Amino acid sequence: MDFRYFSMPTDDEFEKLLIRMNPPRVTVDNSSSKTDTLIKVDGANRRGILLKMVQTLIDMNIIINRAYISSDGEWFMDVFHCTDQNGNKLLEDNLADRIQQSLGPAAFGFQALRRSIGVEVESILEHTTIELTGKDRPGLLSEIFAILADLKCNVLAAEVWTHNSRMASVLYITDEATKLPINNPEHLAKIKQLLFYILRGDIENKSGGVDANTAVVSVGSTHKERRLHQMMYANRDYDTCDEDCNGSTSDESNKKKPIVTVDYCADKVYTVVNLRCLDRPKLLFDAVCTLTDMQYVVYHGTAIAEGPEAYQEYYIRHIDGYPISSEAERQRVIHCLEAAIKRRTSEGIQLEFCCEDRVGLLSDVTRIFRENGFSVIRAEVTTRDCKAMNVFYVADAYGAPVKTETIEAVRKEIGFTILHVKNNDNNNNNNVMNAFSSSKDTTPQESGTFSLSNLFKMRSVKFFCKSFMGSFS
Repeated sequence: MDFRYFSMPTDDEFEKLLIRMNPPRVTVDNSSSKTDTLIKVDGANRRGILLKMVQTLIDMNIIINRAYISSDGEWFMDVFHCTDQNGNKLLEDNLADRIQQSLGPAAFGFQALRRSIGVEVESILEHTTIELTGKDRPGLLSEIFAILADLKCNVLAAEVWTHNSRMASVLYITDEATKLPINNPEHLAKIKQLLFYILRGDIENKSGGVDANTAVVSVGSTHKERRLHQMMYANRDYDTCDEDCNGSTSDESNKKKPIVTVDYCADKVYTVVNLRCLDRPKLLFDAVCTLTDMQYVVYHGTAIAEGPEAYQEYYIRHIDGYPISSEAERQRVIHCLEAAIKRRTSEGIQLEFCCEDRVGLLSDVTRIFRENGFSVIRAEVTTRDCKAMNVFYVADAYGAPVKTETIEAVRKEIGFTILHVKNNDNNNNNNVMNAFSSSKDTTPQESGTFSLSNLFKMRSVKFFCKSFMGSFS
């Protein structure tokens, strides 16, 4: 097993010094809007600050209704119209301080670690992190949890994404006996070997060869959801071949498909990315994360999410300063953004599971799912105060909705007070889908609410520009 330790390059140390000298300034404004809190951030411009800002807000469970982005030069200025989860203004006294602290020098000290199967020891956080990517299949999650239970590993938390027949997961585990991170090299090697065996069908590439990536134990960390995006991207889940070959182009799937356009802006030598889809939580993060990890810089942008639809527009260039120059690259950006949106789309029946935590609990629950023909599309596993609080999105083995009687049979086996069905209002979903399809023929530019060329006519953006200019006086 490889042990790799990453040292900071000199350029990164210089950038950290600049951050200390010019930390981002955060202000929270509750008076300019009747419904939203305006969070304004400005400071010396540097790569990754936009993603870090959006990441910070979603980690604080803040909903971003609108965002206005400008970073064309040595300084940046971003304005976010935000509410809490209930649609109310943010009234925390120390909100600006919390955001500013998260944007300090430590926020930029992590390297992105790319690997197919990884085991990472994080002593400070008191857990061991396991990363898995591979080809998805029904029952795979059950097999993974069963292996970990047999190896005396307690799963504290996990997140699992599937898309386009691929799977990526990040799991946080401890030793069952000691409740501490697993740092025994032999134990880690055995975990890696058995999980690799479970995923052995996933290492075949399209040319019939074998992926040369190996498990890595390393010091460092990356934001969990960003890491999942990176893992799915590395596993090429944006390839459309699998979906096209399976013929999954029904009217329903076409309604759900995001609309992404990528065009050249000759006047300013930018590439303009327009995105339109059904709104959902963390959509802005997913788009910004994808563009950043694809080595693009967002110079200007806006995002509006105040109804069933969300609109986003970005003026970007590659990190080398040039716009997108080929049709192949343009198509790749479109496919990658579409995949980033779909990875977290809440398809399937949402099941919420809550009870006292114990070792092997996830193995037992997912085994029952597998025995009843459930396929887990997405999963969020957490443990709080010795309680397991998990969310599973499930479908049948063919991706179709699970029958009501099957769900009730599973609830009876697990416990009606433990397993609950959530957000299964088909009428509601149909209403949202109809709202999307009925307005599908109207482009964001035609509606006059989205394009950056119209932004400065808005009152909120006039306030944004005034604040931005005032920061230099």
